[in-house]
Amino acid sequence: MRRGLLLLFAGLLTGCPGPTPGVDPLLPADYADTYTEVRDCRSSGDHDLHNIRVLADPAALGPYLNRMDPFPVGSIIVKEEYDFGDSDCSGEILRWTIMQRLEEGESPPDLDWHWQDVNQDFFVTEDNSERCAQCHFDCGAATTSYMGTCTDP
Repeated sequence: MRRGLLLLFAGLLTGCPGPTPGVDPLLPADYADTYTEVRDCRSSGDHDLHNIRVLADPAALGPYLNRMDPFPVGSIIVKEEYDFGDSDCSGEILRWTIMQRLEEGESPPDLDWHWQDVNQDFFVTEDNSERCAQCHFDCGAATTSYMGTCTDP
């Protein structure tokens, strides 16, 4: 508890989001054992200009790759975010951005996704940020985007 309060206070002083008390990450700690890379290491104009890798859980893998089937409820897509200078994404992960599919119509303002940012210490720093949904909504109008994933094939 004391560590959590210290991290929250430090985040307030530095302007960085701190842990969100009582909210667990949607991403399992052992995700790397079962998730599959669907986009290799590349720079991202969003996500603080970090280099990113995108992975899908087993349920999201098929829909992400074939772009024909809807994502099953509960399926997860995650962006691992790396330092700007880590051009091959082989270093330390700085944070994770997670999207988990919800029931259709459960949260239309969020495109029926639950969004999270998780920091290096595996604490949730943002839960259902309006910023995530708005950015994905903006790219969702593009014909190349699939269900708000903001990706080209």
